[in-house]
Amino acid sequence: MVTESPVIARTISERTLLALAFALLILEGYDLAALGVTLPSMLADPGLGLSTTSGGIAGAVTALGMLVGAALSGILSHRAGPRRLLVVAIVLLPLGMLTCAVAPSAGMFIAGRAVVGIGMGIVPPTLLALVTDLSVVGRRSRNVGIAMAGIALGGLSAPLIAAALLPAASFRWIYVVGAIPALLVIPFVIRLLPESPVHLIRVGRIDEAHDLTSAMALPLPILDDDGPRGFGLRALFRPGLRAVTVLFWLMAACALLLVFGVTAWLPTIMQTAGFELDSALLLTAVVAVGAGVGMAVGGKVADAVGPKLVTVIAFGAGAASLVLIAQGPPLWALLPLMLVCGFGLNGTQALINAFVLARYPAALRGTGLSWTLAVGRTGAMLGPIMGAAVLSSGIAVQWNFYAFAIVGVIGAGLALAIPATARADASDRPSA
Repeated sequence: MVTESPVIARTISERTLLALAFALLILEGYDLAALGVTLPSMLADPGLGLSTTSGGIAGAVTALGMLVGAALSGILSHRAGPRRLLVVAIVLLPLGMLTCAVAPSAGMFIAGRAVVGIGMGIVPPTLLALVTDLSVVGRRSRNVGIAMAGIALGGLSAPLIAAALLPAASFRWIYVVGAIPALLVIPFVIRLLPESPVHLIRVGRIDEAHDLTSAMALPLPILDDDGPRGFGLRALFRPGLRAVTVLFWLMAACALLLVFGVTAWLPTIMQTAGFELDSALLLTAVVAVGAGVGMAVGGKVADAVGPKLVTVIAFGAGAASLVLIAQGPPLWALLPLMLVCGFGLNGTQALINAFVLARYPAALRGTGLSWTLAVGRTGAMLGPIMGAAVLSSGIAVQWNFYAFAIVGVIGAGLALAIPATARADASDRPSA
C-alpha cells in the first residue's frame, strides 16, 4: 500500500523574513524616488519632450498605477494568496523600470511609470500583511517598521546614485540601476517566502497552516465568518469598522499626498530655493535617512505605546519641519529639520501601515491595508500635481512647503480621530 507523503510547510526564520522584506521594499523606495531625482535632468533633455506639466502627470500616473495595484491586492490577496501576488509584482517592477530607461518619448516614459506603479501598489500591502501574519504578536509593529525602513534606504540610494552620475551621465542609467537588483531578487522570493497561514486556513489547507505556525512559534489564526468576500469592501464597512475604514482612507490619502508630492518635487523645490542640483539631491538623501530612522524606531515605539499616538506625532512633526524649512534656516539647522521632515512625511506611511494592520482583525489585515493604500493613492495622484501647480504658479517659494504642511496638520487630526481599540483578535490567542 502506497502512503501519500505529507506536505511539509515551507517555513522561514524571522531574520530571513525581515531581510527579504527589507530588500523588496528597498526596490519600492528606489523606484519611488527615481522620478524625483531624475526630473531636473529630464526637464532639461529636449529629446524626451518632458515638461513640468507632463512631469507632474508622470508622478500622478505612477500613483494611479499604485492605486490599481493596491486594489488588485485587496481583491486577489484572499484568493490567490500573498506569495503569488508578490511574484507577479516583482516581475512588473524591472519591466517598468527598463521601459523608462529606453523610453524615446515622454509618452513611453509615462507608460513605463504606470507599469512600475502597478507593481509598487501590490508590494506594500501584500508583503506587510504577510510579515504581520508571520510575526510574533508583540513584534508586529516593530517588524513592519523594520521592513518599511527598506523604502527609506531605497529612497536614500536614488539621490546618492543620482548625485554621483548626474548630470554627466544620462538619467536613463538611474532606471537601469533600479532594474538589475529587481531581477536578481525574484528567485529568492520564489524559493524562500512561505504562504500566509491566514491564507492557508482560508483555502482549507489547515494541516499546512498548523505545521507552519507550530514551527515558527506563532498562534494558529482563527478566522471568523466575516472575512473578505468578492472585493472585500463589505467586511470593511460592517458595524464597528465603518468609521475606522473611512478615517484610515482619508488619513492614507494625506500621507501619500505628502510622500509623493514631496518626493517628486523636493529636489526641484530646493533648486528653486537656491541650491545647486548636487546639493539639492544630497538634502533629499537626508530626508530619506530621517524616514528610515523614523520607520525603524517608530515601529518599535508603536509596539510599546500603540501606533495611533506615534502616527499623530509623526504627522505633526512633519508639518512643523516644513514650516521651519520654509524660513530658509542656516545649514546647521536645515539638516536636522530635513531629518525630521523625512520621519514626519515618509516615515508616517510606515506607521499608518502598522496602525491599519493592528486595528483590523486577522482575516481583514491584508484586505484592509490594500484598500487603505488603494484609496490613499488618490492623494498620491494629487501630490505631484499639487507640487507642480504651486511650483509653476509664481508665488513665493515658501508656499511649496506651506501647502504640504497644511496637509500634514489635516492628517494628524484624522489620526487622532481614529478609535485605537479593537475587539480582541482571535488569531492572537495561542493555539492548542
